[in-house]
Amino acid sequence: MIEKIREIVARHSGLAIDVANLGETADLYEAGMTSFASVDLMLGLEEAFDVEFPDAMLTRKTFASLKAIADAVDTLTAQAA
Repeated sequence: MIEKIREIVARHSGLAIDVANLGETADLYEAGMTSFASVDLMLGLEEAFDVEFPDAMLTRKTFASLKAIADAVDTLTAQAA
């Protein structure tokens, strides 16, 4: 799942760096992602994983790293099952 998330982050985060070189816990905001880009990223994740992020998950922490995103997607897909 991390690799799929990495691809989505590469497409939607607006980062000028190679996402392939980011560790799973690297802070995406410190790497240059803006809050505007995080909205685009959220929409890309919702489409790719057929989930919807509830308002309670729309925080900087949810989209801070590849690992945080994977944890959030895991939670949402588990709730849908």
